[in-house]
Parts: sequence; structure tokens; C-alpha cells
Amino acid sequence: MLSKHDIAIIRELAAQVAEIAALPVQEEKRALWRKLNALKPERPMVMIDQVCWNEMNLDDELTLRCEDLECRGYEELLRRTLYQWRHFPVDMVVEPFIRVPKALTNTGFGIAVYEHTIPTDPQNDVVSHRYENQFKTIDDLEKIQTPRISHDPAETERRLAVAHELFDGLLEVRAWGADPYLSLWDPISTWMGVENALYALVDQPALMHGLVGRMTEGYLSMLDQLENQGLLCGPQSLIHCTGAYTDELPAPGYDPAKPRTKDMWMFGLAQMFAAVSPRMFKEYEVDYASRICERFGLVYYGCCDPLDKKMAQVRMIPNVRKVSMSPWVDQERGAAEIGRDYVFSRKPNPALLAWDTFDPEAIRADLTATRDICARHGCPLELILKDISTLRYQPQRLFEWARIAMEVVGE
Repeated sequence: MLSKHDIAIIRELAAQVAEIAALPVQEEKRALWRKLNALKPERPMVMIDQVCWNEMNLDDELTLRCEDLECRGYEELLRRTLYQWRHFPVDMVVEPFIRVPKALTNTGFGIAVYEHTIPTDPQNDVVSHRYENQFKTIDDLEKIQTPRISHDPAETERRLAVAHELFDGLLEVRAWGADPYLSLWDPISTWMGVENALYALVDQPALMHGLVGRMTEGYLSMLDQLENQGLLCGPQSLIHCTGAYTDELPAPGYDPAKPRTKDMWMFGLAQMFAAVSPRMFKEYEVDYASRICERFGLVYYGCCDPLDKKMAQVRMIPNVRKVSMSPWVDQERGAAEIGRDYVFSRKPNPALLAWDTFDPEAIRADLTATRDICARHGCPLELILKDISTLRYQPQRLFEWARIAMEVVGE
């Protein structure tokens, strides 16, 4: 039973969020995202995500006061939403609803991760990893299991009942199904270690094709299960840290009670393939990931992997609409390759916020260079600042980045 203390805290915060969500600017921002995602942008868009929240607590704005663990989860979400809106909103959209995750269980591929970690800041969850290799011979492929999806309707109803008690009359409560993250190579990097996996691509191609092939089949089976049981999520607000608003989804015939993969965005990536050739990228990533991507309505492709030299292969992936341009790309080459065909999803280097001395003019020069390059090539542009590991405990650096970015895209 929820305490009156916790309910009062949540409802006060929810009322503030509801007031912000009702502002006309929210629909204005959705419209701008729709234009960008239709490749007809009114201006470049800006987002900030994956923030080092452990460094951000000014004046106790983020201090949690609820006692119940479930309430604290909602409280953290609400406080972070309000904090970001106050200090670095850029093109975020504050929604008038709360997502309540359905009680889903995914058995996964049956592989536990064995690792050693070293923290640099005990308050930060960004740590160094060293992984033990669990796939050394063809026989190890037998470890791979097919994911099994199950749903606990009673637990979902319990979660919804709690949310209704907390939010009714303020924010809509939405049961939220699976929003699949289907990377092939991020999990493999944790099962083998990046260096071991890269060597195996050359030395043991049969092992690696067997591994990624079994994973692809497992993911496709998982998607079938989610579709058949009506356990996928509804229309997304975000896809990999960027606005997902579009008039193209959901697809015709959409049934909110039984969403399909073709009603959704997905994102794909092969970050460890920064070190492989375009031919190997196609052989081990594109040929497999395409079988997954072809099922979805739209695709955001890439993350930290530099793709400026691999756009010919990215173009082979079905339904791609946005392509990540990481801090390690040649932006001129990337923009020339992307042209007007995709959104140039630029990831400005977060290291510029982490130096001993913060240089606002370096930030402005960096963002302006991207804007001008994309303007020359006609690229629809979004600036997505993410992977922010540290601000040297100076949150104002992020506030200043946001201010400068909005000036640059508005010029």
C-alpha cells in the first residue's frame, strides 16, 4: 500500500510535468521532428541524452524523497524530466503520459557475461570492462539458446493499478510493451571481448558466422513471439536518443492491441566494427542485420561506429532513415555520401565538455562546422549529444552547450 507521503510527492511532480506537457511548444517540437524525419527539415534538431546524472544535482533538484522503491523509480523519472526542461531542454518533447512497462520476461540467449570492471569514479556507472572469451570453438555455439518471451498479466495489472493511483487526473497511464534493442555485435563483444572477436572474424570465420547466424534467428523468433502475443510497444517518442515522431508510422492496418514490427522504429549498430573493412562489415553485419531491419517500418542505423567510409554498405540495409555520424567520422565525406537521402545524425564529441578548462567557443566552432557542412550537401541534420561520462561536476557546462547549440541551429 502506497503511503500518503509518497503519493503527495509524485502527484506534485506529475502536476508540474502535466503543465509543461500541455504547452503549445510540445506540439510545435513534434511537428519539427516529423519534418526532419520526412527528410524535409525546417531546421536542424538538437537532443541531449545519456547524461552523467550523478554530477547534476544542483540545489537538491534531483534528490529523491519517496520511500517506496516503485515510487522512487517514478520520482526519478519526473525529477529528471523537470530538471532537463529547466536547464537544457533543446528539442526534447515532454509527453502527457507515463509509460508503465509490461511484466515481460525474456530468457535471452542463455549466455552470462563474465567480466572484470574498474571504476574511475565510484559515483558513476561508466566503468572499464575486461570480458572473458566464452566462444573459442565451433562446439561453443551449442551454448546459444533461442530467446523465449513470457508475460505476467497479473503483475502488469498490479503495476498499472499503482500508476493509476499515482497519476490519474494528471498524466495518462500507458501500458508499455517491448521496444526491442537488437544489436548483434554489442552482446558478442561482452561474450568474447572485442579483441578476441575481431581476431576470430579472420581466424575462425565459420565460428563467427555460426554465432551471428544463430543470434539473428533468435532475434527473429523473439520478434515473432512479441508480435503474436501483442507485447510490442506503441508509437515511440524516441529512437536511440532522437525524436521518433513521423507521419509514416504506424503502418496501415495498425491495431493498438497488437502492434507489429512494421509499425515501429528500430535501431541497429555494430560499434566494434569500426576496425573492420567495408567488405567484412557487409559480410558479418549488413547481411544479417538486414533480415531484422526489413521487418521494421523505419531504422536508425549506427552509434559510435564511424560510417563515413561504409555508406555503400549502409545503403543495403532496408528501411534506414537516419545514419549516425560519430565523433570519429570525416564529416565532409559523410555528408557527401548521405546527401538528402538520410538524416545526418551527428554525435558531437562529449569530450569537449570534459576537459580541464571548458571552452564555449570550441563548442560553437564544432557545431557550426557540422551545420555548414550539412548545408553544403543538403543533408537533413540532427545534433545528438550523448555518452556524457563527465562534466567535471560542473553541470553548467551542459547548460551552456545547450544554449550554444540552439543558437547555432537557429542562425
